[in-house]
Amino acid sequence: MAFNDALSDMLARIKNAHKAKKSYTSCFKSKLNLNVLSVLKEEGYIRGYNDFEVRKGIHSIKIDLKYYNGTPVIKKIKRISKPGIRVYSKISDLEKTYGGLGISILSTPKGVMSDQQARKNNVGGEVLCEVF
Repeated sequence: MAFNDALSDMLARIKNAHKAKKSYTSCFKSKLNLNVLSVLKEEGYIRGYNDFEVRKGIHSIKIDLKYYNGTPVIKKIKRISKPGIRVYSKISDLEKTYGGLGISILSTPKGVMSDQQARKNNVGGEVLCEVF
């Protein structure tokens, strides 16, 4: 299967698994996916993740989803910057997601981080996705 955007594929798999009330889902392994998952884990949106080898040379990531009282912790997850339309933001221009209740995940020169960490480091970058 050939596709262009591994991050969008991962976000769609997370959304679909939450709708089906699954405890975990899997996606293709990429550096960007691993970095975004580490931010989601640090912020408490997923339980964890680990990569495993499906067969020789083919790796995948198992994502353990998080629920609270039977409802998904991730209410909404949306891709902002797409391969056709990149969205960049200065940290001063970046608005708080859902009034500060959600997070934006940015790809900055200092690595992939949440908007709170980017404000702390005073660095802007490409807005990858929003999570609420």
